[in-house]
Amino acid sequence: MSKDTEVDMKDVELNELDQEKLPMTGDGPGAEKNGNLKLKVPEEDVKFTGLSKEELMKVAGTPGWVRTRWVLLVLFWLGWVGMLAGAIVIIVQAPRCKPIPEMNWWNQGPLYQIADLDAFNHDKGIKGVVEVLDRLNQLKVKGLVLGPLHTVQQDQADTLDLVSMDPGVGTDQDLLVLLDKAHKKGISVVLNLTPNPGADPWFSSDHLPKVLDKLGDAAEHWLGKGVDGVQVSGLAAASASPDWSKFQGVVQGNRTEVDVKKRALIGVVDGQDSSAVSQLLNSSGVDLILSDVLNNANSGIERAKSIHGLISTQKQSSLAWGLGGTLGNHLASVVKKPELVRLYQLMLFTLPGTPVFNYGDELGLVDQGSTSPKMLWDTEEEDVEGAVKNETAEAQKTHRLTCRSWFKTLSDLRGKERSLLHGDYFPLHSSSSSLAFLRLWDQSERYLTAVNWGSATLTMVLNYTELSLPEQAKVKLSTDPENLAADSSVSLGKLQLGPGQAVLLTFPFA
Repeated sequence: MSKDTEVDMKDVELNELDQEKLPMTGDGPGAEKNGNLKLKVPEEDVKFTGLSKEELMKVAGTPGWVRTRWVLLVLFWLGWVGMLAGAIVIIVQAPRCKPIPEMNWWNQGPLYQIADLDAFNHDKGIKGVVEVLDRLNQLKVKGLVLGPLHTVQQDQADTLDLVSMDPGVGTDQDLLVLLDKAHKKGISVVLNLTPNPGADPWFSSDHLPKVLDKLGDAAEHWLGKGVDGVQVSGLAAASASPDWSKFQGVVQGNRTEVDVKKRALIGVVDGQDSSAVSQLLNSSGVDLILSDVLNNANSGIERAKSIHGLISTQKQSSLAWGLGGTLGNHLASVVKKPELVRLYQLMLFTLPGTPVFNYGDELGLVDQGSTSPKMLWDTEEEDVEGAVKNETAEAQKTHRLTCRSWFKTLSDLRGKERSLLHGDYFPLHSSSSSLAFLRLWDQSERYLTAVNWGSATLTMVLNYTELSLPEQAKVKLSTDPENLAADSSVSLGKLQLGPGQAVLLTFPFA
């Protein structure tokens, strides 16, 4: 190839490269040129305006859209009717909740009796009770039964003054302070107005009409100051008097107003069997009756019969249970064995009705002959540094702390669980030294109490012909954590309880 030809070829290549580097030039409005490619670039953004009303009306009337609308409408109404029918079926088939029975303040928690106010808190009388209201509130106590506080010489009816307080226990103003602070904590206060405590409550049948008149005046006096109820012993003799109804009317008054807090009339009776107690409850008209049927029946079989005899004939809201409560004796002294205190606390808290305790029963306090035992308030305090430790004293202190913690747990549980608060009662087992029963309410958790106060291990076969009990239940509380640990499962067909042991079992509604 000649030099001239080579030069011409290079010129052509350079011309082609130069054309690619040339800037794009317009080729008419709105057009740009890059080689042979032409692009149309809109001068302004395009806005979508949708269909006009006339266009929509034309489309809406087409057969396709008409059918679509009808299908959607039918589906909507079918779905709505289906949901309504489903809701009705659920409501109809759902189990009905039982109506809650009428409950008064004396049914909500334990009653706590303080017969000797000086022994209760270092000779401070009513002021001493005020000082420890917080501790009593921790125990979920719903009512205090104080006294008797009035002045009287035993068996001397002429010295009876039911409207004057013994100066040794306090003044009317002290009582008003107690009422105010107790009510703020949800604790009611009842006065024991038994005219002749420690002897014949009414002196004699000859004095009864006059004493009842004084009692009615006293009840009106103290209730007027804000006291929440009155307790009297010797109910059988007093309620047989024609003058009883007058006194009853003073305490119970007009109860037509629903929102007014009811004032309680509590009667105490000794030495009567369950049948006589039931009849007395009907004839006297008291709101709550405290008897000693559990004391009189040492056998589990007899206790089961007594409990069933009262439960089957009376509303449980009118029944109170205690051991030694009618005579002012303490629980630990009645059961005679310190290790049985928690067992009987469990039984009293889980029976259908109101549990009644004397001061110190939560600690296992023991009576000291005819003298009221001093309440112990050091159970939660540390030992004084440098003090000589006595093993027996330490063991007693540990026992008191354990009893109090157990008492508190039971009281709290009873106030929360409907089956324990107002549930039905079903006896499951009884023997000479043991007892077991079931408490249940509607669809709430079920609770089963089993106690063995005997000296030998026993095996309980728990069943009830009208109920379908599960094969196993869970341990809620136990005095024997080594063999019956909390939250462990046990067989109801073969429940073993050691001597002096108690257990509270639970299982759900099915």
